[in-house]
Amino acid sequence: MPPEDPQKDALDLIRSESVLTLATSDDAGPWAAPVYFVCLENGFYFFSSPQSLHIQQAIKSGVASASLFCRADSWQAIRGLQMKGRMDRVSDPALSLKVISDYLKRFPFTRDFFPAIWRYDSKAFFNRFKVKLFVFVPTEVYYVDNRYGFGNRQKIEWKAQETQSNTRNG
Repeated sequence: MPPEDPQKDALDLIRSESVLTLATSDDAGPWAAPVYFVCLENGFYFFSSPQSLHIQQAIKSGVASASLFCRADSWQAIRGLQMKGRMDRVSDPALSLKVISDYLKRFPFTRDFFPAIWRYDSKAFFNRFKVKLFVFVPTEVYYVDNRYGFGNRQKIEWKAQETQSNTRNG
């Protein structure tokens, strides 16, 4: 029996989890990298070094995949997302400030790296961490939920929407 509303279940999972694993590949082989993320509009936004292997491979190939799963202590508890898509660098200043604001709300420990008087400033944020803003944009999304049987997987329509991932409950 499949879940009643896999779209809702997928969005709930995105809201509750904080780490997205990105997977890329090139002639040298595959690579996977976990990143903290915020999910806004049409994608999963994260910060990374432009020189990191996953960014270099994704930009070169034009494709990437990602997965997001909750902790599971048995095969029946496995729930998550399997996605394929692309990664892009974000250069829009207004969007960058929105993502930084949501990121700092979702991951308050990030503020520890800045003086108390620091204000939202994307240049200072990028310089402090030596990172740039990227987005993983899914083109195909599957929701996996073994509570409904081993290997239960359903394709869901990825809708451009805000998931309010910055209101993580755990």
